[in-house]
Amino acid sequence: MHISIITVLPRLIESPFGDSILKRAQNKGLAQVEIVDLRQYATGKHKPVDDYAFGGGAGMVMMIEPIEKCINDLKSKRPYDEVIYMSPDGELFTQSIANELSLKKNLILLCGHYKGVDERVREHLITREISIGDYVLSGGELAAAVVADAVIRLIPGVLSDETSALTDSFQDGLVAPPVYTRPAEYNGWKVPEVLLSGDHSKIEEWKHEKALERTKKRRPNLLK
Repeated sequence: MHISIITVLPRLIESPFGDSILKRAQNKGLAQVEIVDLRQYATGKHKPVDDYAFGGGAGMVMMIEPIEKCINDLKSKRPYDEVIYMSPDGELFTQSIANELSLKKNLILLCGHYKGVDERVREHLITREISIGDYVLSGGELAAAVVADAVIRLIPGVLSDETSALTDSFQDGLVAPPVYTRPAEYNGWKVPEVLLSGDHSKIEEWKHEKALERTKKRRPNLLK
């Protein structure tokens, strides 16, 4: 998978891809993350990528010209399955969307900034808009990193245990059950006996019951 992330602040988004699972995925050749500096496609002495909004109002707006040039240049190098704009009013990002995107080959993630992008970008240049929650960030970079992380870890071969991603929270519509590790007792706090029993059918039954119980308590909206 190839993910191109368009941003006006490349340094803000570089570090998440330089460690842990995302770094290993790239080292294995399973994923490639390309950070694209939008200012490379701006014209003029100071390479502006934003301007005042027509009609007035506070805040600057990202211009359509450098964005179109950037997207067209990227598309000239490979076919992209989706051109996604990270926006607070896009569709809410979920595990099912992450699963869907993990099956794609090439993605563009456009990071908004300032007061957002010229509306014509949204009307003519992108295929999808995604939000990671009902709040506003300073830019789309952190949101793009969240989406890329959630998607890349689902690619076969990225995780050392192929079944790990399949047992994550939300994969079956429930949050994950409690987990424990050694020692079996600490300060008098004991691990549930069923997890030490070796009876896999009872363990799976316990896990499901606890996942359902936790979902009802913490995320009842998922059960609807």
